[in-house]
Amino acid sequence: MKIAEKRLACVCLGVCLGLVLGVATGLAQTPKRVNKAIELLGQEQPIYYTGSHEGMGGSGGAFEAGVKMAQTWADYINYDMEHAPYDITALSEFMRGLVKGGPTKSGHRTPAVIVTLPTDGTDEVSMRANAWMVKQVLATGIHGILLCHADSPGAVKAFVEAARFPNQRLAVGEGLDEGRRGVHGVTTAARIWGISQQEYVQKADVWPLNPNGEIMLGLKIEDKRALSNVEESLKVPGIAFAEWGPGDMSLSLGFPFAQVEGPNAPEPLRQARARVLAACKAHKICFLNTVRPNTVVSAIQEGVMIGSGGEQAAEAGRKYTKRGMPW
Repeated sequence: MKIAEKRLACVCLGVCLGLVLGVATGLAQTPKRVNKAIELLGQEQPIYYTGSHEGMGGSGGAFEAGVKMAQTWADYINYDMEHAPYDITALSEFMRGLVKGGPTKSGHRTPAVIVTLPTDGTDEVSMRANAWMVKQVLATGIHGILLCHADSPGAVKAFVEAARFPNQRLAVGEGLDEGRRGVHGVTTAARIWGISQQEYVQKADVWPLNPNGEIMLGLKIEDKRALSNVEESLKVPGIAFAEWGPGDMSLSLGFPFAQVEGPNAPEPLRQARARVLAACKAHKICFLNTVRPNTVVSAIQEGVMIGSGGEQAAEAGRKYTKRGMPW
């Protein structure tokens, strides 16, 4: 073969390889949903999260923290504002950093972000008074909220309504009143999601109540008051997941710093966990629980769909469920 022919063959081979890689990359970078966590749960794949009780870098380093975490191994990021400062500027900068550092290997613009609020779900009056927190965090472009100490069904109802736009009508008059979220936070949130404002208003509804929704709302059933109402609270339409909050539950039930799970855990704690899990199953809500590399398979078999516990546990769980989506 002449030199010119060899060069032409190499060029053709390079073009072909480039096309193949381009097609593969294009497939990987065409997710079906904005929210990676919801996309996976919709495929009946368990998901795994990371997060911190130290905040995400504060307002000074939040953008850089977002850039760095954009390539996280986790399916979503739990952004703590319950015990870390309630700093909307920092959260907004963190979300911008995620966009800068993205997309994820799965092709999503950012990992999903779920915020824990500093307000508790004590009762409906308290939740109504603090609904401004729901509006502010959603306006930054996050993908979900976890309500701590979700003690009463009235608080849960107010929580869901605060997160919904009035144009979303599913379950209105059937357990929910009209949504109370305003339109003026849409500009920033839509920019983070990479869609138009009109698309955002349609997509930013609660899943799985709205099968096309991209917002996940969760509850922490983490004290004896919440536990006594868990079945009624999980009846409220619009909740996607719940956890039993073993640390705070152990304090509430009088077992501070006890072993919270396993055969050596106090019986009241084991009963509390079982009750929350049963309520989740009854209402087709995802159950969140700690998983470890050596327990993740049994946890999935039991019904855990959202796991915390680190990258090795997630790797073992993904292998067991034959996860196909990159992370």
